[in-house]
Amino acid sequence: MQHQFRSPFPKSSLVSELSSASTSSSSLISNSDVETTLIAANKTNATVPIAQHEQGQDQDPLHNIQQNRPRRRSSRIGPKNGSYYSASSSAPSLSATSLHLDSHAASHAANSEAVIERYTPPWTEPYIIGIAGPSGSGKTSIASKIIQEINTPWTVLLSLDNYYKPLLPEQRKLALTGDWNFDTPDAVDLELCYQTVLDLKEGRKGHVPVYSFTEHARTQDIITVYGANVIVIEGIHALHDEKLRSLMNLKVYVDTELDICLARRLSRDILSRGRDLAGALNQWGRFVKPDAERFVKPTMRSADLIVPRGSENVVAISLLIKHIKKQLIKKSERHLDMLDKLTDAVNGGMSVKLDPKNHPDQLVVLPESNQSKGIYTILLNKHSSRDDFIFYFDRIATTLVNKALESHEFKPVTIETPLNVQFRTVEPQDTPIAVSIIRSGDCFMHSLRKTLPEIAVGKLLIQSDSLTGEPQLHTESLPLSISAKNTKVLLLDAQIISGAAVIMAIQVLLDHGVREEDISVICYLANEIGLRRVLMAFKKVKIVVGVIGFRENINPDSGENAEVWFRSRFIDARYFGTS
Repeated sequence: MQHQFRSPFPKSSLVSELSSASTSSSSLISNSDVETTLIAANKTNATVPIAQHEQGQDQDPLHNIQQNRPRRRSSRIGPKNGSYYSASSSAPSLSATSLHLDSHAASHAANSEAVIERYTPPWTEPYIIGIAGPSGSGKTSIASKIIQEINTPWTVLLSLDNYYKPLLPEQRKLALTGDWNFDTPDAVDLELCYQTVLDLKEGRKGHVPVYSFTEHARTQDIITVYGANVIVIEGIHALHDEKLRSLMNLKVYVDTELDICLARRLSRDILSRGRDLAGALNQWGRFVKPDAERFVKPTMRSADLIVPRGSENVVAISLLIKHIKKQLIKKSERHLDMLDKLTDAVNGGMSVKLDPKNHPDQLVVLPESNQSKGIYTILLNKHSSRDDFIFYFDRIATTLVNKALESHEFKPVTIETPLNVQFRTVEPQDTPIAVSIIRSGDCFMHSLRKTLPEIAVGKLLIQSDSLTGEPQLHTESLPLSISAKNTKVLLLDAQIISGAAVIMAIQVLLDHGVREEDISVICYLANEIGLRRVLMAFKKVKIVVGVIGFRENINPDSGENAEVWFRSRFIDARYFGTS
């Protein structure tokens, strides 16, 4: 049984990749400018035979698609050369050369030894997918299946249904009687949608309006979106605007017969949007069908991929999802490779030991004393009680917080003493705000509250991906005044290991309007590799460290007294009693 899978262009890189993805099956992809035919896979293929789908199976065939997931990296992010973060030789690893390389990725691979001058967070390079097609063609179903299969929580679905322009009172009356045309491109605020996508692409917050189809007006609710890795734009005119198309990495057109679209639209309008049958049929004949042929069908020429029959085309959707997953893997590889380069870009790279004296304006290390060494010993002693661990960590944490506050600005002031004597002194000019990286940074909360009882506190939850080790932002909750003038931010993290979480946290603060020179990172134990990355990525951020673990001391091959504890996050586990 053959299924049509058409492309308006000659065989593109996407079609080439789809072809290579199905070579293990009895598939055929022709090199035609107009039409590409796919034949259902045999039992050995990752896709389910289409004949089985058409026999009325209850189970969604997409759930049977085998996912060729790469094995998780053996550790978090570490330098490639001479690193103690090395995978075993038998473990397969992610490799850009094994994936389909587009021109951008090939250029990146060719310049793999180039020095990175600036950190680029993953959410400023989101993978943007546009899905267009007539009303009722199955765009939303395909978008939902894509989101479900790629299983990335940082996926944003932008429906153009929320971007309908507000109507005037007389226009709203026409809309309530079905006499207003919602299917012309002029009815949709494509400029606002473009601005939302552009904000997300550039790392800023995006604001999505909410449209009510029963009232035919925008509600007072606004959805705020930040930190998207994948953006899916779905709507009948998603491919109409040239500026919006220029932001997309993949453009998909869903081609479904208009009779089927009519049946789906009637079901949706009557059951979900409170319309009556006569009004829905009248609107279809007057506006929907003519505008679909006039405005929507021509956008097929702008699509990279055409999916006939909508969500019923299981082969096309499964291959599309495979393509998107490969692009996301390449995107993660580029981000991890960039973090690797940050390690080698500081003072001659890993061949030269990091010297805090070379970074007097950025790096502050607590001076060694018998007190600090004694606390260090107690914190590392496995036989220390949890009460002792908490007490002595709070002591050293208070010292670190006070050390960070020394860099804040002070202004002269005259006060009156109890003896009625005028005394000239200074007082803080800046307003400190603390941001804790959950949960390691929460170890500082007790000491912070003792030092600054009324300080505002924000939270960031950043965790590494279970497959690639790439840092990912899960939650951000920051005070509204964080970007105000004369505000200094104390970023708290008990340990810096790879530096990825701190780098991402700093970038989040920058995206929220905080100046780089107003950020101070406070940590107790810091790995040399992590420090190198932070110092290279942000040259104006100040770092206050208790103890630095240098590379030659951390390597377990260096001897019995190797400081291997710098490689594991143990402080928060012992502090909160979860070890």
